[in-house]
Amino acid sequence: MTTRAEPGDDQSDPGLSAIMSERRQLINLGYRLLGSLADAEDVVQEAYARWYAMSAREQQAIESPGAWLMTVASRICLNLLGSARARRETYVGDWIPEPLPEPAEWITGRSGAGGTDPADRVTLDESVTMAFLVVLDSMTPAERVAFVLHDVFRYPFGEVAEVVGRTPAACRQLASSARRRIRSAQSPAGPSAGQAGIVRQFRTAWEAKDIDALISLLDPDATATADGGGLAVTHLHPIVGSEQIARAYAEIAHVSGDRTTFLECTVNGLPGLVTRQDGNLSTVFAFEIVDDRIRNIWAVRNPEKLRPWRIR
Repeated sequence: MTTRAEPGDDQSDPGLSAIMSERRQLINLGYRLLGSLADAEDVVQEAYARWYAMSAREQQAIESPGAWLMTVASRICLNLLGSARARRETYVGDWIPEPLPEPAEWITGRSGAGGTDPADRVTLDESVTMAFLVVLDSMTPAERVAFVLHDVFRYPFGEVAEVVGRTPAACRQLASSARRRIRSAQSPAGPSAGQAGIVRQFRTAWEAKDIDALISLLDPDATATADGGGLAVTHLHPIVGSEQIARAYAEIAHVSGDRTTFLECTVNGLPGLVTRQDGNLSTVFAFEIVDDRIRNIWAVRNPEKLRPWRIR
């Protein structure tokens, strides 16, 4: 792969500074491919371990260390995606990608912390919204890798082919198929400010257990999916329909009572909610809002997926 260098990289010297400057790019890649920050961090560690396992002469023979790391990380992700399908068969309930807080918060735990190293942030844009990641998760491993490398990271198909192990023409077809999935599953979303207002109305109606108000905010065919991973109590199957969701969520509010607080926050770059029960983080909610109605709710309760939120 050709090198996508960060400013200040000195690629003639594949030393610690130059190699570590690739961390942001590798984390960005791993999170989009795997839907898990924890797994992405493991991939980055493995890629670096393979680099430092080589002799100095072998390292110096590599023209673009950054490109080498991207290729290695991509191949590790491709292998993990293949094995993930088997692991999902034993996963309790639905699997939802790991949600991320606002980018200035998930490393330092402080909103807007000026000391946050830009190399330690995932770039939050459309390709990391929960709706986008859910569609990515429906793809085959080869489709996902080809699409993310080409359409998100702008690598040519000749270089994508080196990772996927197929011809450039085949990779072009994989990316095209992935693109069709994206187009068929997603509709244009409204401005973030407008979405924040709808999430705020949903929070208010939910706290008030106002079923009619909740129904008015939901698309008639809305879906609410939860991920507890067998480690937290939640509904095991998606709830479909605005009335069904409204009644289920009103019941949740009734059962939890005054023990639960609702907080508005940024989830994967868009307005979302966090609930705390008895002061402890319990659930992160991401929303897909289309035509001023909530089309999808994703509720992540699996404590293993909430690690970035506990340091806030």
